[in-house]
Amino acid sequence: MTRVLVVEDDAQLVRALVINMRVREYTVDAAPDGATALRLAAARKPDIVVLDLGLPDMDGIEVITGLRGWTRVPIIVLSARQTSEEKVRALDAGADDYITKPYSMDELLARLRAAVRRADVGTAAETEVVTTADFTIDLLAKKVRRAGHDVRLTPTEWHLLEILISNPGRLVTQNQLLAEVWGSWSGGRTNYLRVYMAQLRRKLEPDPAHPRYLITEAGMGYRFEPGPPPGPAPGQPPGQDGVEP
Repeated sequence: MTRVLVVEDDAQLVRALVINMRVREYTVDAAPDGATALRLAAARKPDIVVLDLGLPDMDGIEVITGLRGWTRVPIIVLSARQTSEEKVRALDAGADDYITKPYSMDELLARLRAAVRRADVGTAAETEVVTTADFTIDLLAKKVRRAGHDVRLTPTEWHLLEILISNPGRLVTQNQLLAEVWGSWSGGRTNYLRVYMAQLRRKLEPDPAHPRYLITEAGMGYRFEPGPPPGPAPGQPPGQDGVEP
């Protein structure tokens, strides 16, 4: 059963969240402030965290930073702060998703399900080959194959791709990518990302002008969408890929 940690100081909102989540068979813990949230996270090991930024004892960004020091648990931010700067700040700190208040319960629950699915895919991707309908990526061997042929990537292209596929479905901000691939001195040089993402799309996407895997979130960053796993070709028995050894 999925365990959710709700971090919110509005008691009425907490009650609504707990009721709706428990009806859907989530196990729910609630924390009214940041310090309690960090203690509960360490003790209970939640599968996902739903976090308000406006907490009475600390800013929610500090909670995100504290969690990211030891866990990759998905974090969904709930906040009345609606500026793109605040969203990027939370995502740069390590949040996986950001929902502005007011929001519908149906939307939150849908985002919750999606975050749990992405976390499951991400865990599998740490030890398995990532397979899409158009290419496969072997993280350990550092190889990419498309249409039965190896795809040659530069070290920078590989590093960029590796970060994105290690966070399937999750928005990775421009600042995060620049810092991890080029270093802290590269802040703001988004032209680097545009050039290398265009190169990756030419090598991997079936239609680089309309990407289905390497998605741009305008003004914020990029995400890798693996899509559904490819099925067997028509008339081909399951478990056979049609490729000769």
